[in-house]
Amino acid sequence: MAAAPQSRHCGRQVNADPQVVVTMAGQSWQQFWELGLAFGLSSLIGLEREIRQKAAGLRTHALVGTGAALFLLVSKHGFQDVLVGGRVVLDPSRVAAGIVAGIGFIGGGLIFVRRDTVRGLTTAAIVWVTTAIGMACAAGLWLLALIVTAAHFVVVLVYPAISRRLPRSGHTEALAHVVYSRREGILRHILATCTDEGLAVTGIRTREDRPDLKARDAVEVTLELQGAADPIHVAAALHEIDGVLEARASDSAE
Repeated sequence: MAAAPQSRHCGRQVNADPQVVVTMAGQSWQQFWELGLAFGLSSLIGLEREIRQKAAGLRTHALVGTGAALFLLVSKHGFQDVLVGGRVVLDPSRVAAGIVAGIGFIGGGLIFVRRDTVRGLTTAAIVWVTTAIGMACAAGLWLLALIVTAAHFVVVLVYPAISRRLPRSGHTEALAHVVYSRREGILRHILATCTDEGLAVTGIRTREDRPDLKARDAVEVTLELQGAADPIHVAAALHEIDGVLEARASDSAE
């Protein structure tokens, strides 16, 4: 029996056997749109995190969302040249499950536990959601991706305002980041202000080696706080201290 004829398709040699179908699926404008949408939405989320100076910012979220979309596109379209009807069958959902499991390693690296304080939970959850948005874009579920992106901004922008109006417990953990001029007595004043606002200082970390700090002759201090006060009010009080250049505070879970 004569061998099946062979032909060249898109720069690679493939069988012309009718049982094997090789197409350019996965490299059309449809997939470029899906990948671009994943990049745009994940970058939008990353920009918000970058502005808030979180551990995972613009680059991390853009790469996570785009990478998740590409993985899913490869699982859907990247094996067309090895599929043979009735003999070789692939399940694209297995790659999707692998993405969900793999992103756990990145999320786990963003969560820190120190004594009774847990940090990074919200950041890890947002990275996880960004992955899901990228996968939804690649699956063609662009409307769901847009809705979840909008839901993200509701959670990070609207929910904090709602939380501030809820009754607070007597055991709230917060972090305050303060940059102040290198002058005697300012750190003592910062600690006293936190205490006056109803927060106990449970940990202090200082940093002086960053180039921007050296240029301003400044020191950055991170305070671990516990108490019932609103971190936003504490940051405002710290910012009014003479010699304080920057002050921000947030719940430690973020």
